Amino acid sequence: MDRAEQIKRHLEQEKEEGKYHNQIKIAENATGFSYDNLFKPYLNETLTEVWVEDPYIRQVHQLYNFLRFCEMLLKGPCKVKTIHLLTTKDEENGKSQQINALNEIKESLKNYGLTLEISFSSSIHDREIRFNSGWVIKIGRGLDYFKKTEGRFSVGYCDFDLRPCHETTVDVFHNKHTKKT
Repeated sequence: MDRAEQIKRHLEQEKEEGKYHNQIKIAENATGFSYDNLFKPYLNETLTEVWVEDPYIRQVHQLYNFLRFCEMLLKGPCKVKTIHLLTTKDEENGKSQQINALNEIKESLKNYGLTLEISFSSSIHDREIRFNSGWVIKIGRGLDYFKKTEGRFSVGYCDFDLRPCHETTVDVFHNKHTKKT
């Protein structure tokens, strides 16, 4: 028990100094990496604001991934009030689909007291999620690291802990002075 307390104090000190870093390698076809499993360790009651920068919140499955992420935040333990989304506009055939879906998500989140602020940039490339509690999570593939299931009635279609993933790297670090943009 003393060792666990020492580790906890050490991690807290690293967070305070902005030195904490954890790298998670998700192997090709790995399972068990739902948003709950990946993000919940970094959620707490002090979290009230989230910034999502992902250029690929455009296609239907990507929009659903973003919605799933928002739902995970709603379930707590955090008290998120605002989510800032920075993505690129779909200039292809799905332009109105993207705007309509994002507006629908925005209205739906309002029913839960959550504000979604949507911005677009034609120049972003990196994917990053920042919490006002200081956690910064960079995922090589953004929120779109799940593989498509074989069918709509296949295991993993609903439970993302059972869904195979694309290979990607997740870097998690704590920055006491996270810049709000």
